[in-house]
Amino acid sequence: MDSGGGVPSGGVDLRALEGIGSVSPGDDLSEIIWEALGHNDIRLAPCDVLVVASKIVSRAEGRFVDLSGVDPGPEARALAERVDRDPRLVELVLRESEGVSRARRGALIVRHRLGFVSANAGVDASNVGRDDAVLLLPEDPDGSAARLRNFLETRAGVSVGVVVSDSHGRPFRLGSVGMALGLSGLPALWDQRGGLDRFGRPMQHTITALADQVAAAADLVAGQGGEGTPVVLVRGLVFQPCRSRAVDLLRRADEDLYA
Repeated sequence: MDSGGGVPSGGVDLRALEGIGSVSPGDDLSEIIWEALGHNDIRLAPCDVLVVASKIVSRAEGRFVDLSGVDPGPEARALAERVDRDPRLVELVLRESEGVSRARRGALIVRHRLGFVSANAGVDASNVGRDDAVLLLPEDPDGSAARLRNFLETRAGVSVGVVVSDSHGRPFRLGSVGMALGLSGLPALWDQRGGLDRFGRPMQHTITALADQVAAAADLVAGQGGEGTPVVLVRGLVFQPCRSRAVDLLRRADEDLYA
């Protein structure tokens, strides 16, 4: 676990970038974001973090699937009957997953091949813009974040962080929040163990999911519907560049008390 020394600086500013239009397969997302920074009169500063919605990453990477070309197998058909879903959609969910965590009518919770647990493996039909098509999550979100970060750092000449975010629900809580699906440059976790609380007592268990907090904060200003602002600049953190990955945020499967 690489905590990277990430800490808040006492205040954080968030700004959704205007002017990013629809992204299509093959588009250069790095150039699109760089042009949007210029359009919004933003000059990147050290420790800036750009939070990029996974949907535009997936669109640029061509992660569309036409449901008319999906042939569901026996397992998908049986599970689709159980959860009352399109068998073709269930087939894609199974292909993107390592296993089913929970299944009931109207709900299919799986462990994604990337390691996290979510509904429908992130297979999404909202804001896709194509009839009978769905969008899968990026193949390698950490890699996508790293490529964006390398491009931006080369252009700007400063060290920044990139988070690829997605909106997920949480067990035992209503509603969805932003979470870090992939990241590069900033710490996934802020490990405060060994520090002192305000009364001088050593902290023994305090580890903050910094990248998830950044994603959730950005989600608040980006929105989850038709706002059309899928990139958010987060300014005000202080951290040392590090090699954290989104997998650092995951609890191991053998520690899952609800599996």
